[in-house]
Amino acid sequence: MTLTHAFLAFTQTAAITAALPPGEPPRIAYAPVLEAFDPAPAPVVATPTITARATAPLGTINALGEDEGVSTGTGRPIRADKLLLTNGISTVEGSSGGGIARWATIAGRQMPGGIGVSAHGSAVELPDFGWRSYGAAIGFGDRLELSFARADFDTRDAGAALGIGQGYTFNMNTFGAKVRVAGDLIYGATWLPQIAVGVEHKQSGDGGLVRALGAADDAGTDITVSATKLFLARSVLANATLRYTEANQIGLLGFGSAAGAGYKLQFEGSLGYQLSRRAVVGAEYRSKPDNLGLGEDDWLDLFAAYALTDSLTLTAAYADLGSIATFSDQRGGFLSAQVAF
Repeated sequence: MTLTHAFLAFTQTAAITAALPPGEPPRIAYAPVLEAFDPAPAPVVATPTITARATAPLGTINALGEDEGVSTGTGRPIRADKLLLTNGISTVEGSSGGGIARWATIAGRQMPGGIGVSAHGSAVELPDFGWRSYGAAIGFGDRLELSFARADFDTRDAGAALGIGQGYTFNMNTFGAKVRVAGDLIYGATWLPQIAVGVEHKQSGDGGLVRALGAADDAGTDITVSATKLFLARSVLANATLRYTEANQIGLLGFGSAAGAGYKLQFEGSLGYQLSRRAVVGAEYRSKPDNLGLGEDDWLDLFAAYALTDSLTLTAAYADLGSIATFSDQRGGFLSAQVAF
């Protein structure tokens, strides 16, 4: 009861008492007055609050102090799409990842529940050969990825020396699929990376020639298991992939060998450092089998990627592909452009 209510009750009680006949005992008249002036307390309306920073262990503030989103209080930021560069770029085989290593990332910039797409074009210039590839990938709900890539490998002058013709060009189509089965690239426990299993089915367009070179088949399927984690607070990305494959020069020279060499387990690794939200530098390594006995070497690269816009990323790298078809020291430049939505 407020002071105003008390005053009104007092004055009305005094007036009623004054109006009573002489000798009439006073009546309690303030109760209804007080009830009339004592409204029920106003209902409390819960007001949702939005905090400016995430509460997950890794947070949404990277090592550069940049706010990556607004938190809902669950540790995940409110975003319409992925953080820049966290969908990876396109590998030479068309799936999301690095330039030569497959990652557990899913193509496209969609968040869970959405659909994302990406497309790429890549070129590798070597002393004796030239590589061109292009393709597209689609991601469903940041869970499933389907990809396709076409590769053309120009032998230039080496073609004549190998007896297959000046400028002979090998062709290969790669159809890929990848499923995220556990973990998250950024969120969750630090020790649990995003894990994906996948396949890449490759078809050489030069069946007769690759068999003449000693390959057992012109088609083959790689099986991969990838683990990738972005330690956002440190701006560091790490990836490890196991690939079960019998591909010769990733499939350009066919699969396996007529002598009986077949599937072997190979390793792919990547390590990157995020200079800013839009720039990352790093290195990759990929081991490869030597089924044909041509001295096939492992691959490595040093790369730099930059997101010109939220949808366009350019990647440049120094690539060391070792010996290819007896031509050693195949080192050169790698350039790739990717658009993603």
